[in-house]
Amino acid sequence: MIEFDQVEKAYQVGGRAIPALHPTSLSIQTGEVFGIVGHSGAGKSTLVRLINLLERPTGGRILVDGEVVTDYGSGTLRAFRRKVGMIFQHFNLLSSKTVADNIAFPMKLAGLYSAADIRARVDELLALVSLTDQGRKYPSQLSGGQKQRVGIARALACRPTILLCDEATSALDPQTTQSVLKLLADINRQLGLTIVLITHEMDVVRRVCDRVAVMDGGKVVELGPVNEVFLHPQHATTRDFVMESERVDQEELKTDLQHASGRILRLTLQGEATYQPLLGRVARESGVDFSILSGRIDHIKETPYGQLTLSLVGGDLDQAMAVLNRADVHVEVLR
Repeated sequence: MIEFDQVEKAYQVGGRAIPALHPTSLSIQTGEVFGIVGHSGAGKSTLVRLINLLERPTGGRILVDGEVVTDYGSGTLRAFRRKVGMIFQHFNLLSSKTVADNIAFPMKLAGLYSAADIRARVDELLALVSLTDQGRKYPSQLSGGQKQRVGIARALACRPTILLCDEATSALDPQTTQSVLKLLADINRQLGLTIVLITHEMDVVRRVCDRVAVMDGGKVVELGPVNEVFLHPQHATTRDFVMESERVDQEELKTDLQHASGRILRLTLQGEATYQPLLGRVARESGVDFSILSGRIDHIKETPYGQLTLSLVGGDLDQAMAVLNRADVHVEVLR
C-alpha cells in the first residue's frame, strides 16, 4: 500500500540542512496496522507527514498503491489526500462547530457530496464511534476520549483507504486510551483500512499493531512483526522502550541478577504454551530449584505471551535446559 524508496527529509536552519529523516526504505502492507515508535525528535512525525505530503521529501520516492505520489501536481494531490485520513494528538476540532458539523466539514470542503449524502454519512459515522446522541454538542462539552472519537469520525468522512494517527492517544488517560485503541482495531477489521500509528509508547504498539518500526535519530533502527520486536528486541533503543513498557528499572534488575545464584534464564512463551505448567515439569524431571526474578503474562493483540526471568540451582541443570528446549519456549541464557 505504501512504499518509501530511499526517502529523506532535511530542514534548512540558519543556512544549513538539518536532517530529520535519513534515507529510508520501507513498505507498509494493505490492511495492516503499522506502528512507528520513537522518542521526541526521532523523526516519526516527519515520516508520517511525508505519506500525505504535508511535508515534501528532500529526496527519494513515495509510492501509494503503486503510484509515485511525489510526482503529483496540486490537483491530483488534493484528490489523493481525500484517500488519506488523519487524526491528531490534540484533536484539532473546530470549537465553533457542532460534532456533526466537524465530521461533515471534510465532505463539504471536497464539494463532491450532496447535503443528503453528508447527513447520512455523518449519522453512519456517529454510530460507528458510539456518539449517536452527541451530534448537536460542541467540542467544549465533550470529554477527551469523545473528542478523539469525533476526530476519528472526521478522518473517515471521505472514505479513505489510509488512516494516519499522529500520537492519537498521548493526550488521553489509560482507560480512555484502551477504548480508543479498541475502536481503531475494530475500524481496521471492519473497513480494511491501512492504519499508520505513531507513538512513543510501546504498550500502544503491543495492543493494536501488526508490525512496528523503531526510530532513533531520524533512522529506522529496527523493523519487524510486533511479537518479534517486542519479545526479542535487538537494538538498544528498542530494549529501552520494552523495559519502559514493562515498567522494569534496568539498574534494579541488574542488582537483582547480581544477588541471584545459579544459572539465570529468560523464558519467552507465546500462544497456548503460555498457560502450560512448564516450570513444575522442569523441576520434576531435573530436580532443580528455581526462583522467579521477574515476569509478566499479557497479550500482543489477541495472542497471549509470557516472559519469566528465573534463577536455577541444584539438580541437573543440563536436563533442565533439555526440557525447556523440547517445549514450545524461547530460552535466553543471561548467566
